[in-house]
Amino acid sequence: MPQPKAVFLDTATLDKGDLDLNDLAATPFDWEFHTNTSREQVLDRISRASLVVSNKVILDREILRQSPELKLICVAATGTNNVDLKTAAELGIGVTNVTGYGTATVAQHTFCLILALTTRLLTYQAAVRRGDWQRSDMFCLMDYPIREIAGKTLGIVGYGTLGRGVARIAEAFDMQILLSQRPGGAPQPGRLPLEELLPRVDVLTLHCPLTPATQNLIGAAELALMRPDALLINTARGGIVDEQALADALRSGALGGAGVDVLTQEPPSDDNPLLQDDIPNLIVTPHNAWASREARQRLLDGVAANIRDYLAGGTANRVETN
Repeated sequence: MPQPKAVFLDTATLDKGDLDLNDLAATPFDWEFHTNTSREQVLDRISRASLVVSNKVILDREILRQSPELKLICVAATGTNNVDLKTAAELGIGVTNVTGYGTATVAQHTFCLILALTTRLLTYQAAVRRGDWQRSDMFCLMDYPIREIAGKTLGIVGYGTLGRGVARIAEAFDMQILLSQRPGGAPQPGRLPLEELLPRVDVLTLHCPLTPATQNLIGAAELALMRPDALLINTARGGIVDEQALADALRSGALGGAGVDVLTQEPPSDDNPLLQDDIPNLIVTPHNAWASREARQRLLDGVAANIRDYLAGGTANRVETN
């Protein structure tokens, strides 16, 4: 009896030739692995599949309704916004995701941005390359203000696995931690409404999902509440921060600096407000805070574990689809 078909639609979004796929390939399916899949190719590739793995390929209502053999979608990520969950529920298709695989890497990247901004690392690197140090009349350069993070206050929006991972590192740096109330959620003890938290923090870091409640959560009004020397860090999702408002705040000196790993449109267009050359003390990284080899392998191993659990009749990491 032939094995059911399984398709991985976009391995290139995870694997750069440095990961071990044997655990996944060993599951009892007739596997097809595709580096990338265009919209036009999706239906042909999954129409006879029992199982589909996708990181970013869109699986919408039209596609799902034309895939009668499909029983399980394994999202190779935490976010499941690329899958029409309502239609999946209607059709009895299970959906799983993987959580927690990138905590160490994202927390590391978050503090990479915080430390680079507070030490003015890139500014001083540029100064050395210009020859400023070589022309100095003393042994060092102190042209740009350097700050310590010890004793400073870190505000965290989104206190799940990632937020807690960042908090642990902050404690090691002797930072004080304030937690925001969950946007759109009920008040929780020990947490502050965002408008009360913002004026009190030296660094604000975002670790919440992009939802209707968090769309443009940090806009012009919220930035105006922050201290003029405060930093904003976003390694969560583009769309949580109003990009034009952030660019304006940095240009005007209303905010001390920002580090962002995510933008509203990815890959971005050249006219994105945060990709202009005249914005001071801004670091933009290309949505790679999660992408260490170790984290990518954990993610892949998590997909394989979800499949094995499904085959055993379990519901591990099953995403609510109704």
